[in-house]
Amino acid sequence: MKKALQIGGIVAGLILVGFGVAALVLGIRGGDTVRTNLKQEFITGTPDMSPSGIEPEVKAIQAEQQKIAAEQKKANVPPSQQFAFTTVEAPSCSVAGELVDDGNSALCFGKYMRIHALSASRGLTYSQMGRYAAKPDAPPQSTDFNGGTNDPKYAQTDESGQPVSNGARNLWVTETSLSTALYLAYTASAISLFGIVVGVALLLSGLGFLILALSGAIEHVPFRKPTRSEPTPKSD
Repeated sequence: MKKALQIGGIVAGLILVGFGVAALVLGIRGGDTVRTNLKQEFITGTPDMSPSGIEPEVKAIQAEQQKIAAEQKKANVPPSQQFAFTTVEAPSCSVAGELVDDGNSALCFGKYMRIHALSASRGLTYSQMGRYAAKPDAPPQSTDFNGGTNDPKYAQTDESGQPVSNGARNLWVTETSLSTALYLAYTASAISLFGIVVGVALLLSGLGFLILALSGAIEHVPFRKPTRSEPTPKSD
């Protein structure tokens, strides 16, 4: 039994060490891939990508949102159709003038990109903007109060007579695609770090099993079946 326990401990230890090494290798390689790909994009934060630098733009977006809310009330837009504006706050991180070369800086850059996109849309999100560019004389109730409309009859048309797409909405699509890629880089970086931590834990656990098994710490405790006491014979 002792021999079997020692062999089992050695096998379990070797398996844990193997998984630990594999997790470490994958985690390190994953993190290196994220950093390498980010560096190849040569992304550098603009001077306003700091909490203090972006604050004026944040306040300007909030002011535009309030203007749109007032314009909707003035145009007698039903309360149920009035916009519920997204929250706009300055990020706590900073990448002003810095190269985006890891997951944390990618996440930070993506947050500032969203603020830039909101600045171009007067604080409206993708779903709140019209698909088409609205005509100058379009009724306010049929627009998004930022030059867009979903009604083709109030949309500007090109030479072929097709409605012209809303440029602000297209800009939002581009921003969302780029920021999502940056957020995925952050996620991949976090997963790689988690893999490294798990790898170290598995490696240490495996080494512990091996030490216990090889040092003979796993002892066999003999199993003794309890015996029944014989009844005491009665005396005559």
